[in-house]
Amino acid sequence: MNPTGQLPRNSTDRLLESQLAAYADSFRQHLTERRYASRTIDVYVACLAVFALWMSLSQLDIDGIDEDAVRRFLDDHLPQCKNAAPERRKHCNLRAALGHLLVVLRARSVIAGILPGTTPMDEELCRFDDHMRNVRGLAPKTRSMALRIVRRLLLGQFGDRPVVISAIKPDDVRRFVAGQRELYSTPASAGTLASALRGYFHFRTTCGDQVHGLIGVVSYPANWQQASLPKALSNTEVERLLGSLGHGGPSARRADAIVRCALDLGLRGSEVAKLGLDDIDWRGGTVTLRRTKSRREDILPLPEATGRAIADYLRFERPPTTNRSVFVRHVAPRDQPIGPDLVRKAIRQAYARAGLPYTRAHLLRHTMASRLLEAGSSLKEVADMLRHRSLNTTLIYAKLDSKNLATVALPWPGYTA
Repeated sequence: MNPTGQLPRNSTDRLLESQLAAYADSFRQHLTERRYASRTIDVYVACLAVFALWMSLSQLDIDGIDEDAVRRFLDDHLPQCKNAAPERRKHCNLRAALGHLLVVLRARSVIAGILPGTTPMDEELCRFDDHMRNVRGLAPKTRSMALRIVRRLLLGQFGDRPVVISAIKPDDVRRFVAGQRELYSTPASAGTLASALRGYFHFRTTCGDQVHGLIGVVSYPANWQQASLPKALSNTEVERLLGSLGHGGPSARRADAIVRCALDLGLRGSEVAKLGLDDIDWRGGTVTLRRTKSRREDILPLPEATGRAIADYLRFERPPTTNRSVFVRHVAPRDQPIGPDLVRKAIRQAYARAGLPYTRAHLLRHTMASRLLEAGSSLKEVADMLRHRSLNTTLIYAKLDSKNLATVALPWPGYTA
């Protein structure tokens, strides 16, 4: 195989004369196996030639390549680089190409793997993460958000020095919270900040530290969760959205099936993305959700229209793949499931095609709850369909139950029937 493809002669020479020459074949094969277009592969290989020149100028050996070297190349060298065509100086192309290079070199044991943090703060955060995972049973996304917040607190207090909790004073916590005001400007987001800090301080109590004074400093902001009506599409808007399905274009059937899953089943974006082929019982007409927010399995009825949309996608549009996810990527890297971001994007585009002024994918979940209430379902039935652990979470939809609310409404003073 010619690892340099159709690259210009100077790029070919530059790469073949560099330390990366022995791995150019593996790099191209790595991209080919993931079904990248030949043009994209040529661009990424050309990006390696630019990086190889910088390695030579910087006297960087191949075993010194890591994320820090890539950062120095992209942030320090690239803005003033004049040794490559504009396409090969694009930050996005170079970042992607070098990310694949790190994978290839680590797979061949040329460079070291990603080492866990070894600073006192990293060790402290690792212990806190273990506590959140094994003791509290928190989901990865929740743990990641808490770790980012606590990292900022500890970094401002100790830097690379050992973490001494007794050195943190209530005023230090107050200043930290005040400094985060711009990042957490709404009551809901500020509640996330308070939850992370209080969770960390409670963890420190299990280690024998006296931090009750710090816990008392952090209070949850007032957030009246039942103050507003949940937004939902009207019946007319639902008809417009459904009427926009069946459009032409790439990935059209996948987008239709995604919208159907969100509207007919009330699935969250992450649940749509994680739906597997083995989760659908076509004969029984059910779908099993195995990796949900509540970390339990739920079985839902599969409406005929939703099943037909999924089946059309599987039969006519889904690319050949060994992946068992229902919805997979149609562009490189292929053989991978889609992510929640693509689910949200498909729903936003469906809104736009229908001429609806909305962007939130979660709106379809609220719409399903509203339609169930209008059809006469009880709040308990709505809670079961939405898979809420507590009925209190579903109570906000009681405001949308106009029929039952009318039966308990008191007459207006002075009104005569």
